[in-house]
Amino acid sequence: MSDNSPQLDTGVPHSARVWNYWLGGKDNYAVDREVGEQLRAILPDGIVSARADREFLARSVRFLVAEQGIRQFLDVGTGLPTANNTHEVAQRVAPECRIVYVDNDPLVLVHARALLVGAPEGATDYIHEDARNPEAILHAAEATLDFDRPVAIILSSILNYIVDDDEAQQVVDTLLAAVPSGSYLAVGHPASDVDPEGMAELLRVWNQANPNPMTARSRSEVARFFTGLEMVEPGVVSAPAWRPDAETLYVGREVPHLVAVGRKP
Repeated sequence: MSDNSPQLDTGVPHSARVWNYWLGGKDNYAVDREVGEQLRAILPDGIVSARADREFLARSVRFLVAEQGIRQFLDVGTGLPTANNTHEVAQRVAPECRIVYVDNDPLVLVHARALLVGAPEGATDYIHEDARNPEAILHAAEATLDFDRPVAIILSSILNYIVDDDEAQQVVDTLLAAVPSGSYLAVGHPASDVDPEGMAELLRVWNQANPNPMTARSRSEVARFFTGLEMVEPGVVSAPAWRPDAETLYVGREVPHLVAVGRKP
């Protein structure tokens, strides 16, 4: 585990803690709850998006492990530990799975030990690093993952914090270039084309309150992250529409959060 000795600022809202609040967690501060409520008033489906994204994460990980035989995961922007973390879902199906988590929130670092409790047959690790530094992430992940074997790269609600399209694409391209054929990319991203006015106002309020700006993207913009990959059906869709199962909430409801999974040929 690497530690850049970050400073915990409880006076500034942080996306991981607001997300945690929306998911019903307790690892957040008054400023996060205040902003979370402001954003919910603007876009009530924001909380629905958080929960739908979390459900997509679990479904996609189960799909990758049980149906595609993936045993390695690089989860960038993992956020705070909640129920059904990537390693829990994966190792429930195949205990030998190996998972590396990446985040740059100091509070996530504090809780890293919770993430590191996995099945003894497999491995889990935590890297404190910014998603904008994919080379550093890959270098650190080599201690746990074998990049000669397929890896599933999970970018769930993290690319929206890389507001420059070219920079976001470069992050994706760098990560994908490091993994072999048969690897997968899973992305979750706020949608700009489901409730455009509500999302635009949410972004305005968030970006005024936070030094880490956020953006939303359209279906076509999210699809561009998968250029050159083989899309898994049903392609880029609203989160509840991606291979729903009997436990999936909000089926038939288009929430402002897009998801997709693709395979590297």
